[in-house]
Amino acid sequence: MSRINQILAITLVAQVALAAFLFWPRPAASGGGGFLLPDYKAADVTRLTISDSEGKTLALAKNGENWVLPEAGNFPADSTKVTSLLDKIEKVRTNRLVTQTEGSHARLKVAADDFNSLLDIGLKEGAGHKLYIGSSAGASATHVRADDRPEVYLTGDLTSFDANAQASAWINTLYFTVPQTATTGLTLENANGTFEFVKEGEKWTLKGLKAGETFNENNFTSLFSQASGINMTEPLGQTEEPTYGLDKPLATVRLKTADKTYTLTIGAKSDEDNSYVVKSSESPYYVRVAEFTAQNFTEKKRDDFLQPPPTAEPGAEATPAP
Repeated sequence: MSRINQILAITLVAQVALAAFLFWPRPAASGGGGFLLPDYKAADVTRLTISDSEGKTLALAKNGENWVLPEAGNFPADSTKVTSLLDKIEKVRTNRLVTQTEGSHARLKVAADDFNSLLDIGLKEGAGHKLYIGSSAGASATHVRADDRPEVYLTGDLTSFDANAQASAWINTLYFTVPQTATTGLTLENANGTFEFVKEGEKWTLKGLKAGETFNENNFTSLFSQASGINMTEPLGQTEEPTYGLDKPLATVRLKTADKTYTLTIGAKSDEDNSYVVKSSESPYYVRVAEFTAQNFTEKKRDDFLQPPPTAEPGAEATPAP
């Protein structure tokens, strides 16, 4: 090998080694490395906005000692879940550097316009941070980047699953409940009619049964179970909007106990996610519920609560009268 070729080969090896040094993920160190957000304290966070890769955002805010959803009429959030996320953010350190080049941000899903999750964190006195949560490089190895800094690190303290932009991840989703044993009557009204069910002793029946009709108690029990406990997908707030369609509801459900009547009103269907608006007489909040939940009430017909008539077997002949 000529002298020039030797020099070129050595130079190439050096370049490859340098590139590997700059871009190869560092193994976790046993210690060292400062905090990714040195001035951050979980107790100082006053607001948090979570964004995901699909463009969905969720705002959370501190209200006294509790956390709420400010864009949903200050609907209560689960403060324990929010605090858990804030504590995880505080633990992220800088001891596992992956890259310092901006060109790697999109590939690692921590770019300003290409990320898995983005946490916009507001602190006391108006300060704040942006924390990008990116792709996973394996167990306990999620890419993270802070603010406008070019450095990307690996962490085992935080993943995109911790930063869910769905409201249902941060609230108690049970919207309406009534004790089944205390309920003595249920009325369902929709486009197919009004159906009134009453409890007679320990049995339920449909009022107005005609001769030859048999009540389908199993189908009613399914409806009753659904009506006595409604889960929401997200709260909307405390102000009724015309688009909710509650002035002309698709269905109304009334459950009667010995001392009061509870009402559920089901409004318009969303073109975006097929959810429905629902309002309970027991809550100041308007909410959305899943399509399958609402359609249990909006699409029911009288025949759904009747046993189908028996069908004669093919070839069977009627027995002649003696």
